[in-house]
Amino acid sequence: MEPIMTMNNGYNKTGRMIGGVLKHVFLIVLAVGMLYPIIWMFFSSFQENDEIFNVAAVLPRRWMFENYVKGWNSIPDHTFGDFFRNSFLICLTIVAGTIISASLTAYPFARLRFRGQKTMFALIIGTLLLPGQILLIPRYLLFIKFGWGDSFLPLTVPAFFAQAHGAFSIYLLIQFMRGIPKELDEAALVDGCGYFGQFFRIIIPNCKPALFTVGIFSFIWSWDDFLNQLIYINSIGKFTVALALRMFTDNSARIPWGQMFAMSVLSILPCTIIFACAQKYFVEGIVTTGLK
Repeated sequence: MEPIMTMNNGYNKTGRMIGGVLKHVFLIVLAVGMLYPIIWMFFSSFQENDEIFNVAAVLPRRWMFENYVKGWNSIPDHTFGDFFRNSFLICLTIVAGTIISASLTAYPFARLRFRGQKTMFALIIGTLLLPGQILLIPRYLLFIKFGWGDSFLPLTVPAFFAQAHGAFSIYLLIQFMRGIPKELDEAALVDGCGYFGQFFRIIIPNCKPALFTVGIFSFIWSWDDFLNQLIYINSIGKFTVALALRMFTDNSARIPWGQMFAMSVLSILPCTIIFACAQKYFVEGIVTTGLK
């Protein structure tokens, strides 16, 4: 019996090993397929126009590093440094506003009881079902009446009122806050902390993973928000990176694809770096939300 059991164990180990190898091979192939457009764009940023679309090989014959220099200074009277500054200013303001407003809104729904709570929560969640295009025209008319045309205010101010992706952020924080033991609130209440004391001393320190998740989502979404930036910003000096990239294809008989791809590569670096640095908190915030 012992030799048979040994053989069975050997077969099981071999089967698990083969299954693990096949799983990793499948994941690697899938990852390469998903990353191929980015890989192609990266190598194309070092190529000439004719080589990008006429040559089957991905690697360039001659590495044209000057595409990055020319692309950086391709817009007259401006550099992409100006556009990156504008994008960071808008995105960081939206991140700060979203974290502040969403956390303040989520706290009473998660930890307190008040009249009409369920109805108000249902209305907040219901806004997730509204397509953004429905509110596009009313918001535009309202902001123009405020005199906010051609400025960053229509993009940043709504974040401080939980309007810029606020419903999702509020829902995520509510679910996370509900997982924090209420005994901590009772202990803080005994020590003399009011609602704001409990919020700043108990809830916020224990919500760091969820706050990081909200911040990452807000940054990525606002960085990629081309439509709203296109509607409200008209002056080239106030353009973001997304709007500046569009200028490569405007009024040009010969589009400098290599330069455009070079700036596109630089444009995805901030989101990539931020996600890589905060990945631990991001994953923890998503996994533990509503599961504590």
